[in-house]
Amino acid sequence: MIPDLNQLRCFIAVGEELHFGRAATRLFMTQSPLSRQIRMLEESLGVRLFDRNSRVVRLTAAGTALLDDARRLLELAGHAVDVARRIDRGASGKVRIGFTAVAGYDLVPNLIARAGEALPEIEVTLHELVSVAQIDALRAGTIDLGFLRLLADMDPDLQCRPAVSEPLLLAVQATHALAARERIAGGDLAGQPFIQYSATEGKYFHDLIGSVLAGTGRPPRVVQQMSQTHSVLALVRAGLGVALVPASAQHLHFPDVVFRPIWRDDVRAELHLVWRDANHNPACPVFAEFAAAYLSGPDGHGSTQSAEF
Repeated sequence: MIPDLNQLRCFIAVGEELHFGRAATRLFMTQSPLSRQIRMLEESLGVRLFDRNSRVVRLTAAGTALLDDARRLLELAGHAVDVARRIDRGASGKVRIGFTAVAGYDLVPNLIARAGEALPEIEVTLHELVSVAQIDALRAGTIDLGFLRLLADMDPDLQCRPAVSEPLLLAVQATHALAARERIAGGDLAGQPFIQYSATEGKYFHDLIGSVLAGTGRPPRVVQQMSQTHSVLALVRAGLGVALVPASAQHLHFPDVVFRPIWRDDVRAELHLVWRDANHNPACPVFAEFAAAYLSGPDGHGSTQSAEF
């Protein structure tokens, strides 16, 4: 039979004091109920824990063996209660975070490093996913938070915090004629082979870039559609076309690819921190609050970024 924790607590006090009166005072109780607890413990275990008479109290061999283990059991029980309480209030636990490829180059690693210092008991697991896949993962509950691009059909129970706002730049091979321009005009792209984002996996940028190109009169000629920014830049480096990409693409450091500002300063690519309002993970809002504070502070990227992001 597993001993009652209160009985163990009484046993430890008597075992350490070797005096029922002092042990009772230590436990803020009288000797009679203390003696009863010790007797019940001995009966439940089927062993004698103390040799006692009117003058002396000694631990038996069984009592001596039990004392250290009893201390550890009480310590473990206290630790288990503390862990449960910390998890319940979100101070401890696990958080699963989705992120887009470009966010994983600088933003997410720096955030996770800071979170490791500020929230050391929250374990973070990372999942690199395009924005559409992150929304599906949030719906399915396979991630808790996501750094993603907002889409038109977002669920109403999703909570969003702005993370990064950045301009679009033209990515072009270093030897291309447009690389010599300080700034790209809309007409410069007329008829150019163009690498566009996928209308499904890269829907956010596909739609954003499509709206930018719609006002140029004669649009470029789309030759390929990719879902990820690093794939877009790989095709640009190979000389297969030019592309409009978020300024954060500069962090990918593709050789022989240069970036030029474009004619639309007003168009911004927005990255948001998103989580479900119905998420039952207590660590999720705690981490989301920390992330929001980090992003708005001097060490975060803030709400706006220049072309040097």
